[in-house]
Amino acid sequence: MIEVLQLTRRFGDKIAIDNLTMKINDGEIFGLLGPNGAGKTTTLRILAALISPTSGGAVIDGFSVNNKDNLNEIRKRLGLLPEVPGLYETLSAYRNIEFYGELYDVPKEEREKRIEELLKALEIWEERSKPVATFSKGMKQKIAIARALVHEPSVLLLDEPMSGLDPSARKTVKDFIRNLKKKGRTIFLNTHNLDDAQQLCDRVAVINTRLIALDTPENLGKGLWKPKLAITLAKIEDVDKARAVLSGYGELEQMGKRIEVSIKNAEEDNPKILQKLISSSIEVVYAEEVKHTLEESYLELLRREGARI
Repeated sequence: MIEVLQLTRRFGDKIAIDNLTMKINDGEIFGLLGPNGAGKTTTLRILAALISPTSGGAVIDGFSVNNKDNLNEIRKRLGLLPEVPGLYETLSAYRNIEFYGELYDVPKEEREKRIEELLKALEIWEERSKPVATFSKGMKQKIAIARALVHEPSVLLLDEPMSGLDPSARKTVKDFIRNLKKKGRTIFLNTHNLDDAQQLCDRVAVINTRLIALDTPENLGKGLWKPKLAITLAKIEDVDKARAVLSGYGELEQMGKRIEVSIKNAEEDNPKILQKLISSSIEVVYAEEVKHTLEESYLELLRREGARI
């Protein structure tokens, strides 16, 4: 478990993180979202025990980052993928990962087994002997992910893990992250890619130096918009009749045979609306509540915050 407690970090007069509090549960994929300069990377660096907070703090698996005696214990429990991987370009993919396994005192037999498992899972085992300098950005990213996991950490900190990956490689890495969750790993990721966050994350937090919102991707936008019911009619000729039936409800929007109507209570209003339409001999093909994507919720939250996007 990761607990962030009133975390604040200043660089001179600039506030990078402002009184941030949140909890990341064991075995959860947690996404940290925000515009450039929001404090995402600074938060990750504090969690990784690379820099100290100005005030407040964080606790990882019971160890406080504020206690210098805990820092090595914290680092043993963490796997870090930084924004810039920092691989040794002249060394092979295998040797890059092996070197970190040695630093973490992973026994040789165990180390060799893990490296093979990781490189095969990330579909780069056949390239293991080639120098990193010959690899694409996406392949380097995969090696850096494997390096972060060679010592089997319980917590994984990922800064833009999909950066530089083509669609096929993105799918491989996303499947790999899902499998890590199945094995009980706690995964904390910074990302600008909201589609990835929606697909992967159990919960997300939106920050702009301070916490703006925290919830599941599906629930993040609750309260931002009035609820709406979208109704698709069988015949375009029924649109005017349907609009008349729905006129007693909220605001109406029509696009072809689709009508969106504002409602107050979905459980009460939706059945009544459909019953009225059917009793007026209007054939309904499909009805659903209007849902907003994580991207829409994120942008609306930042707009209300007055943030530069």
